[in-house]
Amino acid sequence: MIHSLSLASLTLARGERTLFRDLSLTLNAGEAVALTGANGAGKTSLLRAVAGFIRPETGEVAFHDADANAIDPTEARARQVHMLGHLEGLKGARTAREELAFQAGWLGQVHGGVDEAVQTLGLRPLLDLEVRKLSAGQRRRLALARLIAAPRALWLLDEPLSPLDARWREAVGALMTRHLDGGGLILAAVHDPLPIPARSVDVGAAR
Repeated sequence: MIHSLSLASLTLARGERTLFRDLSLTLNAGEAVALTGANGAGKTSLLRAVAGFIRPETGEVAFHDADANAIDPTEARARQVHMLGHLEGLKGARTAREELAFQAGWLGQVHGGVDEAVQTLGLRPLLDLEVRKLSAGQRRRLALARLIAAPRALWLLDEPLSPLDARWREAVGALMTRHLDGGGLILAAVHDPLPIPARSVDVGAAR
């Protein structure tokens, strides 16, 4: 299980433009880091680099277990990392029930995980609706359900609260707290503060 994430001297670019240079940070079990900075600073790109979707120009992304042993990055990303992007990646023609079942099955659901996700995120009234008919906040709750249905150690979250109202922001804050209390890790790109204690890293400062 991932116990720590370390980024060493990371430099990312988009096309010909360098987003940031020499960014380093360490995230340990039970910790949350909020990535801040202006639009275009590279917050989302940093999450995608950790998830393995883009390759850094320089530097290293490394995962370690509780004994500080390196975990193979491919294995870590395949089995122990959740990436929840700004766009939820849901298929509009499926019902919410079908989409949740697909996501949970693909990611490796645990016994009772889907039922727990439905209960925690208030999804039961939505299950028979097509995803395309859901509001932005409802789609975000459906996307967040995978975090419960198929638990993984490291959550990479891109503006996870942006479409949610106050009630569901509070509920997701409780979900994050439970994850951290269980030894999980959270790395989130944000404009608004997270509803939990979190260390702030200004990506825009790494220029």
